[in-house]
Amino acid sequence: MTATEGFEATLEVDLAAITANWRGLCARHGASVAGVVKADAYGLGAGPVARALAEAGCRHFFVAQFAEGMALREALGAGPMIAVLGGFPPGADAGAGLTPVLNGPTDIAAWQAAGAPGAGTILHLDTGMERLGLSPVERAALPPGALDGLGLRYVMTHLACADEPGHELNALQPRRFAEAAAAFPGIPRSLANSAGIFHGAAMASDLARPGCALYGLNPTPGQTNPMRQVLRLTVPVLQVRQVAAGTPVGYGATWVAKRDSRIATIAAGYADGYLRALSSRGIGIVAGRPVPLVGRVSMDLITLDVTDAPDIRPGDRVEMIGPAQTPDEVAALAGTIGYEVMTSLGARYRRQYRPA
Repeated sequence: MTATEGFEATLEVDLAAITANWRGLCARHGASVAGVVKADAYGLGAGPVARALAEAGCRHFFVAQFAEGMALREALGAGPMIAVLGGFPPGADAGAGLTPVLNGPTDIAAWQAAGAPGAGTILHLDTGMERLGLSPVERAALPPGALDGLGLRYVMTHLACADEPGHELNALQPRRFAEAAAAFPGIPRSLANSAGIFHGAAMASDLARPGCALYGLNPTPGQTNPMRQVLRLTVPVLQVRQVAAGTPVGYGATWVAKRDSRIATIAAGYADGYLRALSSRGIGIVAGRPVPLVGRVSMDLITLDVTDAPDIRPGDRVEMIGPAQTPDEVAALAGTIGYEVMTSLGARYRRQYRPA
């Protein structure tokens, strides 16, 4: 440990938990399961996470942007498929060993103009998201032979409401996808996301594409989370001070002590991705005991009321996300979703990886 490490916020990433989650999803899906590692593996580090998954047997990876794919190819080397959900951008290197997801006529034309080199492609068929993917109207308007020579590895669609079990699209989209994919006999299909895997046979396909479930977010909202938790964010205490009842704390004086209190200031803030929406809502965990966040989250600092944790001292560490309060639980306090909490995790955190 360097002289400063004790006073840096630390993000611990349990690679064994991530690979265990992947294996569990494989067993549930009963077919191949990819690793979605876009947005730097949901903030945890795409390189280390993807290498751990590859060592566990994962052979398919998905990123959002071409630059992410290039970086991941360098991290993984040759072998696994790396698919780019954002398509094939103008000027991209068609020989980079990436598999673009072709989302519409522009992508298709660009890939054909590039000569459709060996990494192949995935064709995205829109079945109800109304975002990316060939719509039924676009499919019908394609001239004969427009999809020839694409080197298709999969056809896919993207589920819109799989985390809402009663939504009508969960019945419509698989049916629409089966009908559209029938035009591509012999081409493997990719359908389920994290939540979709838990719908069972109705959303089974040749390749599932889970993201959030790999990282411990709950793919079955309203039910017990079946996934293992994979991260723990601890932040050091910089200072503890006594404040009298009636004393305001932090920017805007939005919180005022109702009693004589002890206030701990810790070394993280919204510049580190700890959401400002958690002002006077968040919770820290000190020796297993919750302590409330008081006042506003500022750029680099957070203040906690530790009156009921009298032993806390500068240099002690406070868990702000972890097993005692999961990303989903932190998100609920902030009025958002666990995806935003995780993908906001800042670059200033010192990341420590527990081996798979």
